[in-house]
Amino acid sequence: MKRSFSLLLLPLALLACVDTSQRTSSAPARAVKQYTIEQFMDNEKIAGSSFSPDQTKILYSSNRSGIWNAYSLPVAGGEPTALTQSDSNSIYAIAYFPEDERLLFSSDQGGNEINHIYLLDTNGTARDLTPGEQAKASFYGWSHDRQSFFFGSNRRDPQFFDVYEVPVATLEPSLFYENKDGLDLADISPDKRYIVLTKSITTSNNEMYLVDRQTGQQTHLSPHEGNATYSPAYFSLDSQTLYYLTDEKGEFSTLRRYDLASGEHRDELAYDWDIMYAYLSHGGKYRVVGVNDDARNVIHVFDQENDGKEIDFPDVEGGDVTSVNIAPNEDLMTFYVGSSKSPSDLYVYNFATGEHRQLTHTLNAAIDPDDLVEGEVVRYASFDGTKIPALLYKPHQASADSLSPALVWVHGGPGGQSRLGYSPLLQYLTNQGYTVLAVNNRGSSGYGKTFFQMDDQKHGTEDLQDCIWGKKYLAETQYVDSSKIGIIGGSYGGYMVLAALAFQPQAFDVGVDIFGVANWLRTLKSIPPWWGSFRDALYAEMGNPETDSVALYNKSPLFHAQNIEKPLMVLQGANDPRVLKVESDEIVAAAKSNGVPVDYVVFDDEGHGFAKKENEIKGYTAIVAFLDQYLKNAPEAEVNLP
Repeated sequence: MKRSFSLLLLPLALLACVDTSQRTSSAPARAVKQYTIEQFMDNEKIAGSSFSPDQTKILYSSNRSGIWNAYSLPVAGGEPTALTQSDSNSIYAIAYFPEDERLLFSSDQGGNEINHIYLLDTNGTARDLTPGEQAKASFYGWSHDRQSFFFGSNRRDPQFFDVYEVPVATLEPSLFYENKDGLDLADISPDKRYIVLTKSITTSNNEMYLVDRQTGQQTHLSPHEGNATYSPAYFSLDSQTLYYLTDEKGEFSTLRRYDLASGEHRDELAYDWDIMYAYLSHGGKYRVVGVNDDARNVIHVFDQENDGKEIDFPDVEGGDVTSVNIAPNEDLMTFYVGSSKSPSDLYVYNFATGEHRQLTHTLNAAIDPDDLVEGEVVRYASFDGTKIPALLYKPHQASADSLSPALVWVHGGPGGQSRLGYSPLLQYLTNQGYTVLAVNNRGSSGYGKTFFQMDDQKHGTEDLQDCIWGKKYLAETQYVDSSKIGIIGGSYGGYMVLAALAFQPQAFDVGVDIFGVANWLRTLKSIPPWWGSFRDALYAEMGNPETDSVALYNKSPLFHAQNIEKPLMVLQGANDPRVLKVESDEIVAAAKSNGVPVDYVVFDDEGHGFAKKENEIKGYTAIVAFLDQYLKNAPEAEVNLP
């Protein structure tokens, strides 16, 4: 899988898969209740799940206070308990300790992405286990015997992450693997003898290595020709078999196995779409497999002690299962259910009884789900005939007699994908009468490796054309006002917004750039040092600022900003380590010098994406106000189609 440049938390929704040739919705237009952005943001985002040692509680993360904190919930149902009370920096729960209710959490400072791992004691005091002002730490998981945990840190070399082991008994880290070659740890065998690592070559090509810590021998597991990706999944409990994902044999990632004794590789499991992940429950009874099925999550759980028979998931009306966590003793399972019309909710399932229970209700009770919009999977032909998948959101009130303004929505990346998930901004837009087409332009993940590589070194050209032809698709519906179509996107999608306005200034009527790249030369030179192991792969896809400076200059909107003539809005985090604030400062100044209407909103306490509800409310309110002024209420204009 291609690694995405973006971590922007703007999930897009998908629920129903429909005839991709359709141009109009069969649902009749109807009025809906109008909600405020405060009501849409009065939902709760939640993530993660870790069972307490006695399996009576579940640890998870929530932004119910307005910022992410750690909470616990009774498995039997009931009200959550806040375990942390941060009002400044987001806290993300990691896990309970195996034998007591101490827990680990991760946090950075103002979105700077320099995360540390903290211990929260049962008396409520917190301790930084990974100190160092510029050292970034990432939790890698518990050892199989549950007597220690592993984390990665770049404190020795800012570019590379060494692996440390921390015994539960002492909490004193010791070096487990010194990463001198810039490889990425993927997994550790249950007996801790073997580690498996990967090395990025390009964003669509990498290598996989097995290191025997007992002998020091390193084995190259992935000799191949052409482009192929390898992603280690898990070891067998006896540490003698490695399971991994690869697209070596076709367009999509399949599950294969490698026998350490014989050196034999064999096929294990395949679907018609990418397998995103696979893992074993702690005792090996269940295997969990996640599939990216046309932008939907499809989860399969197999009973390995019953001839691999697939477990029937509970049927939860109105949503799809998006993630699964099985308790260490394998009696209980948590899972999330979400959809276009609802944020994800947490459930618990009992394997013995087959009963399940909903533990959270994250959608604001003041919002009627029937007023919200389900995403539809559509496909349209681009300029060269390539079929482009997209997610279409038609407002309930739109019709041939009541034309809707529209937006082409571009995801982050490069290499991201618009998929299932509730987005308050997207639902706010559709509730306010905007049609939205979330385009999975060429280069998006999830549609095979050929499609995946089609944008390499062509950013801002052919992938931009896919977005422009998305505008044409919208114009051919019977309910979109073809003279009022804008473009919106975050991170790489923000770059596409700026590229559209600078390179194709007549294509869209307005643009909304959220944390987007304006100057590739600066961005690629200033990427965080901890991306050292991935830098060359990113350069291979985007271009090397030292050797491809002309090409990067030509695809950077900043240097062509004199062409911008349509209204522009820019949102930027002051602490963003990926897209520096100076980029937005400069593109805003350049567009203003053209006499173009420009709205600029800076968030002093955010990084690359939103972590605080109050900032999302401020940002989304500003976006809709901008769109209402310059798109919805703009006078009729000449239509420019490709």
